[in-house]
This record gives sequence, C-alpha cells and structure tokens, in this order.
Amino acid sequence: MSDAEQPYHHGSLRQVLLTRAESTLEEDGVDGISLRRLAREAGVSHAAPSKHFRDRQALLDALVESGFRRLTEALEQAFDEAEPHARARLGALASAYVTFALTHRELLALMYSSKQAPGAAAAVVEAGRTPMDLTVRIVTEAQAAGDIGPGDPLHIALVAFATFHGVAAVAAGGMLYGASVDEVVAAASDTFWRGLILE
Repeated sequence: MSDAEQPYHHGSLRQVLLTRAESTLEEDGVDGISLRRLAREAGVSHAAPSKHFRDRQALLDALVESGFRRLTEALEQAFDEAEPHARARLGALASAYVTFALTHRELLALMYSSKQAPGAAAAVVEAGRTPMDLTVRIVTEAQAAGDIGPGDPLHIALVAFATFHGVAAVAAGGMLYGASVDEVVAAASDTFWRGLILE
C-alpha cells in the first residue's frame, strides 16, 4: 500500500504510537524511533502522527510522562499493599522500583535523561517528581513516628533511590554473584534502614 493509500485515522493511534515507540526503544534504542517508522508500523499515513505529536521530541516527552506515571502507579501499589509501617513500605518501594527498572531498562534511562535535560518539558519534570515525593513521604512519616533519626527527608530519600537504582544497575549487569535480585533488594533495604534507626 502506498503512503497515499494508507488510512489517515486510527481509533487509538496515540496509544498505538506510544506502544510501538516503547518497543522500538527497548529493541533499537532511542535513535531507532522516528514518527515515519511508527506510522508505517501502525499502518497509517506518515502525516497521521502529527495529529497527536507535533514532532519526535513531543512523542518522546509523552513516552517519558507515561513511563513516570506507570512507575508511580507501581510504587503506589507497593506502598498500599505493604504492612502499614515505614520500614515495610520502604522495602516494598525498593522491590517495585527494581522490578520496573529491570523490566524497562531503556525506558528508565530515557526517563531520567529527559527529566534532567536542559529545557526539559514542564510536564516531564513534574511527572518525574512523584516517585521521589512518595519516598520523601515515607521518610517524613518515619521521622514523625520517631522510628528514624533527623535529617533532610529529601536527602535521605535521594540516597534511598540511589541505593535501589544501584541494585538495579548491578542486577542488569549480571553482577549479583549468584544472589537473587529479591535477596539483594531485601539486604539493601535492611542495611539502609538500620543506618537510619535511632539508637
């Protein structure tokens, strides 16, 4: 079918493009993503994606926003299902984060690089704050309950995130020396928490 013969409309084109973009990202990296390629794979004209994304960057921004929303949903679900105390919630967040990171490696890399890029879209920056906000909430509640010592909740949350991101990176590199991901996540969470407990 020539481009002129391809349909212009698609009932759920925006979501189809985002889904295909994520698959392409995981398979070929960010350089493999183009609106023309995605249009071809979706079976629509090359102009059709412009109805949803003004350019490639807009598509990437939407993909990043979607990624942060999904990460947030995974973390919130873990938070809600954990035992109702900060230590269990932190461990549940760690496990959910590492699972997401290992399942969506290329997407997570794009999420963080996009959020930190000069001139990043406001929506991307805002979406990227939510996972950290949840971690800060756990730290703040634990401090209020007297379970852990004082300190800037944001700084403590940043160290927690760095710890669990590091576990994901080590696991992705196959450097766990025979330990399971769950074992290492639990050990990292426990070690981190013990360092915060008031003596």
